[in-house]
Amino acid sequence: MILELDRLTHRYGDELVIEDVSFGLNKGELVALLGPSGCGKTTIVQTIAGHVQPTAGQVLLRDRDVTREPPENRHVGVVFQQSTLYPHMTVSKNVAYGLKARGIEPNQLDERVSQYLELVDLSEQRTAYPSELSGGQQRRVELARALAPEPDVLLLDEPLSALDRQLRTQLREEIARIQNKTGVTTLFVTHDQEEAMALADRLIVINDGHVSGSGTPRTLYESPPTPFVASFLGRSNVFPAVIASQRPLTLRVGHQELVLPNRETTASVGARVMCHVRPPDLALSSTGPTGGNDFAHSLTGEVVSVADVGCRYDVRIKSISGDAFVVEASNSPPEPGEMVTVELPRDQITIFKSKNQDYDSTIDVPETEL
Repeated sequence: MILELDRLTHRYGDELVIEDVSFGLNKGELVALLGPSGCGKTTIVQTIAGHVQPTAGQVLLRDRDVTREPPENRHVGVVFQQSTLYPHMTVSKNVAYGLKARGIEPNQLDERVSQYLELVDLSEQRTAYPSELSGGQQRRVELARALAPEPDVLLLDEPLSALDRQLRTQLREEIARIQNKTGVTTLFVTHDQEEAMALADRLIVINDGHVSGSGTPRTLYESPPTPFVASFLGRSNVFPAVIASQRPLTLRVGHQELVLPNRETTASVGARVMCHVRPPDLALSSTGPTGGNDFAHSLTGEVVSVADVGCRYDVRIKSISGDAFVVEASNSPPEPGEMVTVELPRDQITIFKSKNQDYDSTIDVPETEL
């Protein structure tokens, strides 16, 4: 394993920022560290880079404990959220600066600088100054500078957050190409679910300083391990239910029952649970239930609003039991005020034990269009 964090914990004064964070990166992996602002992502990056000494836990690089070693003794490249280019240096000198700090021989500097400027497609800008470059070009210079010393691990701390959406998409594709070509083990830090799912081999989801889930993007999206992961990765409809029977698993939703014959839960009969289901997995009918075998339950409700978001319509519905749902419609959506039937799929409902928390019936993550 190239990088391993073992029960990493850090406090700023009395404030606990991360606690018992453990994960590792294998050689050549591109892993996304994903979570909302303020969840501890940047503290984890700073700890790996050596700019923060953790309160407890270990950082290992190639099985060597570097927890108390300074940044210059760690073979780690970093691209921070804010630009760190030297404005008085040309592009080539900015890239060479990182090499000099690593003790690269002078006769190898020009060759290495040229190699990595070519990699990021900036060979013709080598004599330009940062102020003469676009935002995307500046990011690519920083990538070249971080990669030129050929680090064990590349840390990308929200590198696209200051760019507009189109440029972010372009640079995201560039990062994927460069990482694939170099094979450098990479930790990509972001709060943007779409970026993380598009780029990463694996996701590590952080919430409130803890690891809330880890796995491939598709696995975490389709089988989330926690309510937070279910809500944060895309959009999720949430509704309460009570376990009515274990075999077959039967949930009581309002005055109706939802039978899930192929599902199991450790919750006991009579226990309250929270159910998550994705908007694209719901079916909508204005003429009553379709009766398809893929659907376990039908709810009647009133259309509250219809939002045209270009590629689909988001239909918001309030059921008779009081639960709110968002259903995606590709065309001909119903009108506000119309009574419709929402059908719930048998195999796409995720069940979590209730902790007597206050849940919103529908949780949206507006930055992501999944």
